[in-house]
Amino acid sequence: MFDLIPFGNRFFATYDPFKEFEAMERRLFAPAMPAMKTDIRETDSEYILETDLPGFSKEEIHAEIRDGVLTLRAEHKKESDDKDENGKYLRRERSYASYARRFSLDGIQADKITAAFRDGVLTLTLPKEAPKQVDEGRKLEIQ
Repeated sequence: MFDLIPFGNRFFATYDPFKEFEAMERRLFAPAMPAMKTDIRETDSEYILETDLPGFSKEEIHAEIRDGVLTLRAEHKKESDDKDENGKYLRRERSYASYARRFSLDGIQADKITAAFRDGVLTLTLPKEAPKQVDEGRKLEIQ
C-alpha cells in the first residue's frame, strides 16, 4: 500500500534519488580518454576487426593471444621541450595515451589470424573455424 503513487503527483512519479548518484559517478570516474574504437565486420569465412589508432606508430601497438583471448594494447608517450639560449625552459609538454581491448576467440582459428597497420587503422583478420559436423545419429535395430 505504501508503494502507491497518488495520481497527478508528478514529483513522486519522476523523482529518482539514485539518478543524482549515477550522474556524480559518471562525472568523477569517467575515462579521461575515449575507448579504443573498433568496428567488427563478419563475412562467411572470417571476422574483420578495424581499430582506429590515430597518432600511434606500428611499434607502439601490441597484439597478444593467450588462453583464447586476443588482447590489443597501444601505448603512446610524447615529450617536447623548448629552451632558450640559456637552457631555461620556455615550454615543456608531456602526453601519454594507453588503450587496451580484449576479444574472445571462440570459434576462431587463432593460429591463422593476420594483422596490418596502415594510415592509423589496425586491421585484424580472424578466420572462422569450420562448423563442426553434427552427428545426425542413427537408429539401432534391436534384435
